[in-house]
Amino acid sequence: MAESKLLTTLSEAFQTRSPQPQRRGSRGVEFIKSVLRNRLAALGVLIVGMLFVSALLAPWLAPYDPEVQFSDDARQPPSLQYLFGTDTIGRDNFSRILYGTRVSLLVGVASMVLATTLGVTIGLVAGYYGGWLDALLMRTMDALLAFPAVLLAIFIIAVLGPSLLNAILAVGIVYMPSFARLIRASALSIREKEYLESARAVGLRDIQIMRRVILLNSLSPIVVQFSLGVGYAILVEAGLSFLGLGVQPPTPAWGSMLGYGRNYMSIAPWLTAFPGLAIFVTVLGFNFVGDGLREALDPRMRRI
Repeated sequence: MAESKLLTTLSEAFQTRSPQPQRRGSRGVEFIKSVLRNRLAALGVLIVGMLFVSALLAPWLAPYDPEVQFSDDARQPPSLQYLFGTDTIGRDNFSRILYGTRVSLLVGVASMVLATTLGVTIGLVAGYYGGWLDALLMRTMDALLAFPAVLLAIFIIAVLGPSLLNAILAVGIVYMPSFARLIRASALSIREKEYLESARAVGLRDIQIMRRVILLNSLSPIVVQFSLGVGYAILVEAGLSFLGLGVQPPTPAWGSMLGYGRNYMSIAPWLTAFPGLAIFVTVLGFNFVGDGLREALDPRMRRI
């Protein structure tokens, strides 16, 4: 009798009862509907979707090569020929912003994948084992959190050198502690539950418990943190590129375009207005998506 109850508790924790394919599909549709029911979240999904489409189709959408210089048309204001104007050496701003979308999304998504992987691993180990290992790992994370995000990223870039790969690494390390603290809090809570003791009783190894019990029960906050983190990562990358520590010329990046155009704000304001607007809209879109996911995944916030 006790063994039967033990196995029942464990099966509920692992959610081993697989729903029918139609039911799984209906759950997915209902989740999407619950996200899109929030109008701001729906707007965020639209913005993010358009950004990814623009990044993928940039070679076909861009009217000009982003690195080609039209010397006779330098510093032209926005017009039908040049939608966002040209810079001081005649490059088309609209084409450069389209190609810059690729850099921003690549850094934002790749750095968050890195931050999630490292942070979740550290948080799982710290929260599950506790003791001196927990103290060591989390004090290290606290030390990283003590630095402002941009300053820590600048320090890492200064050590490694400016490049796209190092920018991804720097931003990923900057946001790693956020995921570590998040998953550690979940692990500390879940490790006291009965179904975790049931998992130990049936002989699951520690790594299986961390992956199949703690991680699976912590996916919702991780997804929300990831979606919100992409927007902040894009901001940090833009700051690095603005200072000349991110993507290097002639590769177009929104931050470097802002840095390039700041000396011409009085005579050519479009050089900073459009890259700044692109950063603003992108971060806003990811924030809307993150808020929508948080509302859909948290029953206490779900709209009736």
